[in-house]
Amino acid sequence: MNIKKLLAVLLAAAMVLSLAACGSSTDAAASSAAENTGSEAAASEAAPAEAASGAAIKIGGIGPTTGAAAIYGTATMNGAQIAVDEINALGGVQFELNWQDDEHDPEKSVNAYNTLKDWGMQMLVGTTTTGPCVAVSAESNNDRIFELTPSASSVDVIGGQTDGIARKDNVFQMCFTDPNQGTASAQYIKEQNLGTKIAIIYNNGDAYSTGIYNKFVTEAEAQGLEIVYTGTFTDDSANDFSVQLGDAKSAGADLIFLPIYYTPASLILKQAKDMDYAPTFFGVDGMDGILTMEGFDTSLAEGVMLLTPFSADATDEKTQNFVKTYQEKYGEIPNQFAADAYDCVYAIYNAVQANGVTADMSNADICAKMIETFTGSFTFDGITGTNVTWSDNGEVSKAPKGMVIQNGAYVGM
Repeated sequence: MNIKKLLAVLLAAAMVLSLAACGSSTDAAASSAAENTGSEAAASEAAPAEAASGAAIKIGGIGPTTGAAAIYGTATMNGAQIAVDEINALGGVQFELNWQDDEHDPEKSVNAYNTLKDWGMQMLVGTTTTGPCVAVSAESNNDRIFELTPSASSVDVIGGQTDGIARKDNVFQMCFTDPNQGTASAQYIKEQNLGTKIAIIYNNGDAYSTGIYNKFVTEAEAQGLEIVYTGTFTDDSANDFSVQLGDAKSAGADLIFLPIYYTPASLILKQAKDMDYAPTFFGVDGMDGILTMEGFDTSLAEGVMLLTPFSADATDEKTQNFVKTYQEKYGEIPNQFAADAYDCVYAIYNAVQANGVTADMSNADICAKMIETFTGSFTFDGITGTNVTWSDNGEVSKAPKGMVIQNGAYVGM
């Protein structure tokens, strides 16, 4: 081979290697981005350069962004992402958020958790719903990964309050526990004189619904409320509530307490109207999201009441800025799940600033510092509460707000 041909071959080979290297780098980056965000989080914006360099603290998130409970998980994902974007824009402490869809399924939630653990998750915002969070919190406790859930409200999530379930000292809640929701709802109904004959319809196969129901009944008795009817259902029978509504109507109930999620609640409201039954409906935080449910006639929810820690029409600057940003990015008014997740990220950020957690620390060391902070004198001011504190058992302390749906929007009572 002459020298010209040899040089030509060598030049061509060099160009091929160069292109291959560029292609590998691009493919790896694309693969990494896909792993870090997941298809469900495609709307999330890229983190700043500091986060991409590896200096960011890796925050995992889990919740249903597909399936029947997608409104909850999508809201928590969006709220958390807004907080991460705002914090990273400040400079200093940086976060990298990786959100995984669990479809409101405990087994899939554990799989999502393992995916995040393989990614290098150092703290967890999640999970969003109760059943999956009970399963995942057992894993995070064993792995010593700090967990702050925005909306999983069962005491089984944090443990220590039920015989035979040990305290999971790494798990804390931003939402009210189920017992607190049940107690507060009964007290509010009594104080506001919202009903004299109370009916209850709850899911006796769901830990969230059952936990609220049990405490509500106890407190209703203490408050002197008259419960005239109790109806139950399961996930398998959550498509026809005509029997429960008919029995409540026959019993003379003028208020129906619904400690359930928005999907069955939407059917109850529709079927009550079809039978010309118009009691006061009073729900809990699982009701939030009904106004953005696809295909739901929001006029059916007119006058529905619920307790929630967040009011989108609040006039404080923090809330107004959050609502404005959420509407600009996602085209709708945020619900309490979005607000709780937003507060989760900021509570972690404030704690990190206070205790000096850094991205190069082990998960166990981070977890120990976060536990010490959250169970100490730490207080937090967010959009779901001010002077927020946590007890040694992981429960949050903040005041609920009474809300009523008017003209397709939540209005503070």
